[in-house]
Amino acid sequence: MSSVELTAIDWLGRGWLLILAFTAAALLVAALRRPCRRLFGAERAFQLWLLPPLALLASQLPHAAEAPVTVLPSVVFAITSAASALPAHAAAPNALDWRAGVALFWLAGTLASLGLAVMAQLRYRVRLRGASAVHESRLPWPVLRAGDPGVGPALVGAWRSRIVLPADFEQRYDATEQTLILAHEVAHARRGDGWWCLLARILAALCWFHPLAWWALAALRHDQELACDAAVLREHGAQRRSYANAMLKTQSAAFALPVGCTWSPRHPLTERIAMLNSKPRFSGRHLGAIAVSAIAGVVAAAVYAAVPASSASAPVSDRYTLKLDIGFDGQPAEAHFTQCLKPGEFGSFNGSRDGVPDWHGRFAVVPTAQGEIEVRTRLEASFTKADGSVQTLSAQPVVRTASRKQATILLGAQVALSPDGAKVSAGEPAMRVDLTPSAGCAGGLAPAA
Repeated sequence: MSSVELTAIDWLGRGWLLILAFTAAALLVAALRRPCRRLFGAERAFQLWLLPPLALLASQLPHAAEAPVTVLPSVVFAITSAASALPAHAAAPNALDWRAGVALFWLAGTLASLGLAVMAQLRYRVRLRGASAVHESRLPWPVLRAGDPGVGPALVGAWRSRIVLPADFEQRYDATEQTLILAHEVAHARRGDGWWCLLARILAALCWFHPLAWWALAALRHDQELACDAAVLREHGAQRRSYANAMLKTQSAAFALPVGCTWSPRHPLTERIAMLNSKPRFSGRHLGAIAVSAIAGVVAAAVYAAVPASSASAPVSDRYTLKLDIGFDGQPAEAHFTQCLKPGEFGSFNGSRDGVPDWHGRFAVVPTAQGEIEVRTRLEASFTKADGSVQTLSAQPVVRTASRKQATILLGAQVALSPDGAKVSAGEPAMRVDLTPSAGCAGGLAPAA
């Protein structure tokens, strides 16, 4: 498993948690938004949309490390011929994990979705070419008069937001309606609705394959308009009729505006006008704030508690120590090597002297998504048999074990461990390689060149 595949698998696991957290939070908002609007008003109901990003954040918070609950058995890899197969627990070094493919597909869809949003934003801005600044405006945000009667009113952008008015703004609306339209767009800007739109569009892109994400995006934009209407009427409550007339005179936007707020057919006008005459059952705004805060706290705590600590990725080191102990013909290990390696980097070892096989090997250490350490080897040894013939064994075994736990590779014509696992009984020359990987390197241990 390459480091790229490992990273993809790690992100896929995190993504699955994001999907579950988003789904649960969005369903909760769908169930609560209308009751909350009736009880506490549209402004408090819109704040329920804090729940999905809060749940996503809670799903990714790290948990306290837990002690391992299982102990891996000793890993023994026996090679008795050049065509030995990998054991069940060993991974093929070049096998592409399907999860890496899924992660790449997910990433491609996310980038495509964001690209479409950027193109839509640029198309809207192209229609603003030729717009002129309204210099008599005393608002904190720049106000532009579009060259097209079909563009605006709208708030465009998240940072450096601009209020856009249609070309026939003064002709279409009377003085009172003009004041209310400007109050509506100023309320969007003051509430930071451009940033809400940006965040919602990014989350929809991350969950591009999830139908609930696109419903949530449309529902958020609808609730956003209702909350803005409620904010305007708190200051201009005596002008409800003029506000309704201004809505009826405003055209729906012909082009989508992903980051910004514009009048759109996605915001049912009849419901917005009906909301002008409705009042929340509980008029105290502080009570609604307390209720929404309590719901948010419960959701965040529930999501955090529901994510098992074991789902968190095991820490990955940038250096690993590999210790090798090598013995021959059932005798205690006589060759010892210790090397500091980067993940996936091969270190070379060899040995040759009278009475023992000529051998050489390459060893690489790679962390796995399951928290184990994978040791990939390329090992070759030449054995002189009793009849004087030479047998050469060459293989690329891959073993997995826990940090600081030994794994063993046995080479020879006939090899077997004694009951205590300490010695090799063999009718022919044999070689035993004990590998002990561990995360990190000691201070005096330099990495391989």
